[in-house]
Amino acid sequence: MLHPASKKCFNVSCGLEYDLYNDIYLCSCGWLLDIVYKVRPSSNLINTFFERRNHGGNIYNESGVWRFRDLINFVGIDNEDFDSCARVLVSLDGAEGRLSRPYKMTKAAEYAHMNHDTLFLQPEGYNPSGSFKDNGMATALTHAKMLKVKRLVCASTGNTSASAAMYAANEDMECDVYVPRGEIAPGKLGQAFQFGAQVMQVSGTFDDALSISLRNCREGGGYTVNSVNPFRLEGQKTIVYRIMEYLDWNPPDWIVYPGGALGNSSSCGKTLMELYSWGWIKKIPRLVIANSSGANTLYELVNGFFEGKKLTWNDGHPDLEMIKRYYSYRDSKGMFPKTAATAIQIGKPANILKALRALDFTQGIVTQVNDKEMSDGMSIVGLNGFDCEMASGSVPAGIRKLRDEETIKKDDVVVGILTGRQKDPRLSVQYHTEASNMFARPPRIE
Repeated sequence: MLHPASKKCFNVSCGLEYDLYNDIYLCSCGWLLDIVYKVRPSSNLINTFFERRNHGGNIYNESGVWRFRDLINFVGIDNEDFDSCARVLVSLDGAEGRLSRPYKMTKAAEYAHMNHDTLFLQPEGYNPSGSFKDNGMATALTHAKMLKVKRLVCASTGNTSASAAMYAANEDMECDVYVPRGEIAPGKLGQAFQFGAQVMQVSGTFDDALSISLRNCREGGGYTVNSVNPFRLEGQKTIVYRIMEYLDWNPPDWIVYPGGALGNSSSCGKTLMELYSWGWIKKIPRLVIANSSGANTLYELVNGFFEGKKLTWNDGHPDLEMIKRYYSYRDSKGMFPKTAATAIQIGKPANILKALRALDFTQGIVTQVNDKEMSDGMSIVGLNGFDCEMASGSVPAGIRKLRDEETIKKDDVVVGILTGRQKDPRLSVQYHTEASNMFARPPRIE
C-alpha cells in the first residue's frame, strides 16, 4: 500500500524524496526536507474539525494538534479509530494547543494603534510546557515513536528543551539538551532539569549548541527534535489551522511571528501554500517576521542592509553564497547575537531558506524592534491579563511599528502569535521598577 506521505527536499533543483522510516532531516544536496502528502484533503474536513471540539473524552479530539490529524496524517492511521490514535499518536492528554486560539486584547490594540475588533493575539503559552514548541513536539515524537527511538537530542535557548524533556519523560525516552551557558532563562532551564533531561552547557551561542548537538546526534545516535526536523514543523502548522478555524476559514490580512530559528514562520508559509493549493482559502495572508534588533540576520539580509542587495527566494535559487559571506563577516568582527529576549537570540537561523520561501509566497516582510520595544509589548499583553515572554513582545511592538509606517492599516485583520509565556520574572521586575518605562507600575514605599 502506498504510504500517505514522504520526506522531500525542498530545493527546486533537487526534489529527492525519502521514505519516513529513518531520521534523515537533511537531503544529500544539503537542503532541509518537507513532509509531502499524497492525497488532497477534502474541505468537508472543516466540519469534522468543528464537530471534534465536542470531544466526548477523546483526548485526540481535545488536542489542538491532533484534532486536525487528517491534515498531518503522516503515519497513515484510521483517524476515527481511537485505539489506532492511542497506539501511535503522542499527546500529553490532549493538552497541546487545547487552549490556544486568537483573543482580542483591547489595550494591546490601542498600543498598536489598531482597531479593537481586528487585532487578535494568540497566546501559545497556554501549552503545557509554556510555549508553542509543544505543537511540533507532539508530531516529532510521534515520528520518533514510529522509529522506536529511545533518546532525543536538542539544542535550545529554553523553550525547546522544556518541551522536549516534558514529552520525553511522558514517553519514557531519554533527552539530551545542549544549551548556551548563561544564555537561557532560569525558568526554562529549571523545566529541563525537572523533566529529567541531561543538560549539556556549551560555551558560545545557540548556534554553537545546535552545531554540537547535531554532530553528536550523527556520531552517537539519537533523534534531533530541533526545527530542522520536518515533523516539528508539521505540528506547528496547527497554529495556523486554529487561526483559520476561529476566523471561520476567512484568512486574516496579516499573520505576525517573532523571528528566531524561523521554524514557525517557515511552517506558516508551508501551511498557507497547502491550504491555497487545496482551495481551502482564496486569500493569502501576508507574513510578518519580527526580529530583535540584537539578533536581526533575516532583517538585514532581506532588506538589503548587507552588500546593498536584498536576499530573496528568487524562484527557489536564493543567493547561498551571500548568506555564507554574511555569517563569515559577522564572525570575523566578533558580532554575535545579543538580546534580553533569549528565545530569539539566534544569529544563524536554521530555517532561513524555508523562511525566504514563506516570505515570497505571502509577499511577507521582516521588521525589527529593540529590547525596550519588546519589553513594552510584553508588558501591554500583561495589562490585558495575558502572559507572554519578551520575545513574544516583538509581535505587538512590530505591529505598532508597521502601523506607524502605514504598512498595516488600522482596520486590517491581524493575528499575532505570542510564542510563549514569561519564565524569567527578573525581566518583568526590572521593567516595572524603572518608572520611565511606558507601562511601568513601580512599587510604592509606604
